[in-house]
Amino acid sequence: MFSTAFLDLPPLASVQGSVQLPGSKSISNRVLLLAALSQGTTEVRDLLASDDTRVMLDALRQLGCTVDEAGGGTVRITGLGSSTPPSPTQLFMGNAGTAMRPLTAALALLGGEYELSGVPRMHERPIGDLVDALRQLGCRIDYLGNQGFPPLRIAHAGGLPPLQLQAPIRVRGDVSSQFLTALLMALPLVARQQDVVIEVVGELISKPYIHITLELLARFGIAVRHEQWQRFTIPAGSRYQSPGLIHVEADASSASYFIAAGAIAAGANGQKGIKILGVGLDSIQGDIRFVEAAQAMGARVTGGPNWLEVARDTWPLKAIDLDCNHIPDAAMTLAVMALYARGTTVLRNIASWRVKETDRIAAMTCELRKLGATVEEGADYLRVTPPAQSGDWRAASIHTYDDHRVAMCFSLAAFNPAGLPVRIEDPKCVAKTFPDYFEALFQVAQTDTDRIPVICIDGPTASGKGTVAAAVARALGYHFLDSGALYRITALAATRAGLEISPDNEPRIAELARQLPVRFAGNRIWLGEEDVTDAIRTEQAGMNASRVSALPAVRGALVALQHGFRRLPGLVADGRDMGTVIFPQAPLKVFLTASAACRAERRHKQLISKGISANIADLRADLEARDARDANRSASPLKPAQDALVLDNSEHTIDEAVMQVIDWWQARQPFGA
Repeated sequence: MFSTAFLDLPPLASVQGSVQLPGSKSISNRVLLLAALSQGTTEVRDLLASDDTRVMLDALRQLGCTVDEAGGGTVRITGLGSSTPPSPTQLFMGNAGTAMRPLTAALALLGGEYELSGVPRMHERPIGDLVDALRQLGCRIDYLGNQGFPPLRIAHAGGLPPLQLQAPIRVRGDVSSQFLTALLMALPLVARQQDVVIEVVGELISKPYIHITLELLARFGIAVRHEQWQRFTIPAGSRYQSPGLIHVEADASSASYFIAAGAIAAGANGQKGIKILGVGLDSIQGDIRFVEAAQAMGARVTGGPNWLEVARDTWPLKAIDLDCNHIPDAAMTLAVMALYARGTTVLRNIASWRVKETDRIAAMTCELRKLGATVEEGADYLRVTPPAQSGDWRAASIHTYDDHRVAMCFSLAAFNPAGLPVRIEDPKCVAKTFPDYFEALFQVAQTDTDRIPVICIDGPTASGKGTVAAAVARALGYHFLDSGALYRITALAATRAGLEISPDNEPRIAELARQLPVRFAGNRIWLGEEDVTDAIRTEQAGMNASRVSALPAVRGALVALQHGFRRLPGLVADGRDMGTVIFPQAPLKVFLTASAACRAERRHKQLISKGISANIADLRADLEARDARDANRSASPLKPAQDALVLDNSEHTIDEAVMQVIDWWQARQPFGA
């Protein structure tokens, strides 16, 4: 997951390959709560790993359930059965509506004293209609802040009060379907002796999500009847029965981004489109009907029981006018697809967007306009007209409002015909439902290599270039290449193979270099399955690397290997010839230097901290000798690129040097500093 302040997406051109989707958030949290209310143990497989499910799992532990996370998306929940949760208990629900609403209803009907709170945005999301419905039963629920909104206190310290079941329970259906879902999942707790009836007041929005709820209740032994989605009956004698084992279907809402990508982007390397694994046309999730909308806009979609294939068919896409009540979450993706359509797209009946993680109608309007679209918003609709021509598109920094769906939707703007980058602010907000979304996108998206940004940081030995480059890469979410490590690893491999590092062995060492299975993972460097981080950081390894780098054939062998590190979303490469030889067209080149005295002092401190005795004078002499050797070698001598910015960090801290490089990089972006 990208945890950077922002993530810059370079222009994307095509898609190919396959993507495995994570489990559905809606299904995951419903299954967890139903398992918690059942007798016995339920094994849940393919559970979504996200912020919302983490909130629910933590709450279930607090309430006395045994939660065994076996790994690989498998969790075993031993339910409460007839037990009463411990109270008083305070539960933090984050911004997880799929946890807050159902748990409120269940705890109100289990008895006890509980406080439920969340992040500030959760305290702005309405819950009054659910509380009103529960109060009809005699439940005592108090607002601890604003009326109609969390945080809440369930005040049953003396146990569950006598419930009033004589009349149907009435709940509004036109604000959020989660209120009805919460009642449907909780009311079997009190339907032991008689039927319990729920009547929906007004139009029920998001019926597909209620369908998911009914399907899952049936899996746990609760057969709810409904009449035209307005009257629901939980039969007397209902009792939760664990199915023992249940699989979580992949998230159909998450599929929408890749369905859209397949419709927007051309195929690559002779392939047509993209394959999506984990959800199929027979999904129980209402958002699978996003496929119909995508087809109406011009996508070609085929599928089977657990897969979809999507490719561009009609281009440009066709504008649509659609009632989106049946796909409230996935419909957001249509708003971005509208940028690639001919004409004006109208999305109607989306009032529920205003009470989601943010006011999504306002958010989508603001961010679409940044890209150059003409947008009209209403109380329950959005009208989107794309930029008239490619030259009217604008590079934009997309504010994501701590809303996962805003972030994922607008990543699709990177396929724009103007070839402009798109910045996604706070990319980690996708952790709510799809923590690895951007990694999955980069797995299937392609672009011309020269569009993938590279920052080169060159400099002499002990200048701090490796430390600075690694920190810049972390800050930007880019890949990192320590080219010096490649030479050190080549030297290590050569000596292990019994090869003296000399011109006589140059061809054999070069062949060895071509085969190096090197990867950088965090602060560690791997050669195949061996962690060689420490083995290549000795003084002798550094001297051997300098000798290896003087062999032209070896340097040539490592060029292709270094080019291979240029992958989405970008690369920070450090070395001695990154800007002059390996990536001469890089948009930012930095030559990081420091005086020999300063570098010797720093190296001395490093060695002493490791318990290695050292002499500053000897270290300085060695560094000056290396500088001379590197500057005068015939192949790629050490020198700044002509267009490099020189940064003398003799008096700078590492953090100051990192900030300077990032400031220089920001100044080159179309989004501004």
